[in-house]
Amino acid sequence: MPHRPWLTLAAVLGWAGLAVQLYLVLLARWQEQASLIGGLVNLSCYFTVLSNTLVATVLSHAAFGRESAARRWFLSAPVSSCICASIVLVGLGYSVLLRHLWQPEGWQWLADELLHDVMPVVFALYWWFEVPKGRLRLWHLAVWALYPALYFAFVLLRGHEIGVYPYPFVDVAQLEYGQVMLNALGVLAGFWGIGLVLLGLDRWRGRTS
Repeated sequence: MPHRPWLTLAAVLGWAGLAVQLYLVLLARWQEQASLIGGLVNLSCYFTVLSNTLVATVLSHAAFGRESAARRWFLSAPVSSCICASIVLVGLGYSVLLRHLWQPEGWQWLADELLHDVMPVVFALYWWFEVPKGRLRLWHLAVWALYPALYFAFVLLRGHEIGVYPYPFVDVAQLEYGQVMLNALGVLAGFWGIGLVLLGLDRWRGRTS
């Protein structure tokens, strides 16, 4: 993939959002005299953080990564497309399900905007302009679904063990398992819907190019 100067800025923005959020979490834990390691663990349990980390990794490989098996894997059309579906889900899910629950200010507002609004748009543009088209197949959707499915399984297991859930719509203590599973299926349906749109765009761009 030829070098694009804008990819460097995109990668920097991706890591900046994660760095600001990490700083805020560690600062809050330090002020509360709580475990910093626990803060890192809790932060890594958010789908938003995991997906943004994948986004920043892909953009970094695209901007200035050396040729390697890892770079080829992250920049491959199926993997980059899965990550695109995930980060778009982050942006849409946050706007629909979570944005109304709080009004962040200051540095938290900046981190919130970068992780939930800016990076989904940036990575969608990256996918549109930089990822090779015409290489996706319908069966890729089933493989991609492993990421959110395994994530939900993990947070439910972790929540069962420690009683803490990263998002209110998966909080079994408040909603019980039946409603949580319906919510998870709804999110998965949204993920598949995004994936189908990407698949359709991929096939259209593949034919036109």
